[in-house]
Amino acid sequence: MKYFKLPDLGEGLQEAEIVEWHINNGDQVEVDQLIVSVETAKAIVEVPSPQTGTIATLFGKPGDIIHVGEPLVEFAGEEQEDTGTVVGEMKTATEEDVEEDYFIIGSGSGGGQSTTRTTPAIRALAKRLAVDLSTVSPTGKHGMITSYDVEKANELQASHGTAEPLKSVRRSMAKAMTKANAEVAQVTIVDDADIHQWRKNEDSTIRLIRAIGVACKAEPALNTWFNGMALSRRLLEQVDLGIAVDTKDGLFVPVLRDVTNRTADDLRQGLNDLQADVKSRKIPPKELQGATITLTNFGTIAGRYATPIVVPPTVAIVGAGVVREEVVAHNGEVTIHPIMPLSVSADHRATTGGEAARFLRALINDLEKNE
Repeated sequence: MKYFKLPDLGEGLQEAEIVEWHINNGDQVEVDQLIVSVETAKAIVEVPSPQTGTIATLFGKPGDIIHVGEPLVEFAGEEQEDTGTVVGEMKTATEEDVEEDYFIIGSGSGGGQSTTRTTPAIRALAKRLAVDLSTVSPTGKHGMITSYDVEKANELQASHGTAEPLKSVRRSMAKAMTKANAEVAQVTIVDDADIHQWRKNEDSTIRLIRAIGVACKAEPALNTWFNGMALSRRLLEQVDLGIAVDTKDGLFVPVLRDVTNRTADDLRQGLNDLQADVKSRKIPPKELQGATITLTNFGTIAGRYATPIVVPPTVAIVGAGVVREEVVAHNGEVTIHPIMPLSVSADHRATTGGEAARFLRALINDLEKNE
């Protein structure tokens, strides 16, 4: 092997950002020795060497985005082999910028590659003005960045500061939300659950998780994967709940598996483990894939109702708002009860309004039980 290319990172993870090289040019490495840490859309992954050999070249510097199938390192003294399709011009870790007819900047918002072209003169202008071309919107023909575009970006930079390109988690989130907004015919319904019968110090998140499992069994249409291209749906027996976790780096959605067949204590331990892995950025990519429905408990921060976004192939997401005390009429008496506001967003291509409403009714019924 002459080139070791970025391996497949799992379903939907097609690029990574170089975080840190653990080797240098000229180093002798052993098989399975850690050579580089990369940050995917959701986690930091440590990449080992596939063989023993001497490192001739490192491709990319910390902060660079590299795509699956592009070379990470070159081994010295190896025979040339097909390196696969490399998108754009791959720079080595020590290579100075060189002029070329055009180059490719980043990826399209939908996840595909976008070819943004410019000339050596424009690159030189951008370098002189300290303008990052990946943040410049082209106005020229065929996606060409012009001098006007660079100068306009420089003016904006001077008056409002340097634009920060989205990376890793936020970059992935932006792509996913753009894709979801373009594809999903979303509808949201809201209602309240009166939780006055809960025990003192009830674990509200676990109650929500268990109630979602019950609602999925009552109305299976919302525990579904939908294929918008084929206009087909797959009703799923097992409820694998994606749980939105807010971090300073962006939104993570680890998956809590088989929630209907686990005890409350087991669910709490599983959720704690997932949250710890997210916080340490060591969560395996497979633990961020395969959700059949999603929960966002934004009420731990602020907000009453919301329109949480459905991300394909799932067709539903539940939102829980801030629990509030409210005056209610109960058994002929006026009392104060804790009320949990709920929002359910569903993909109207795959679900009906009746199915979404029945799901919400089952969710509320279970939350209002005295367990």
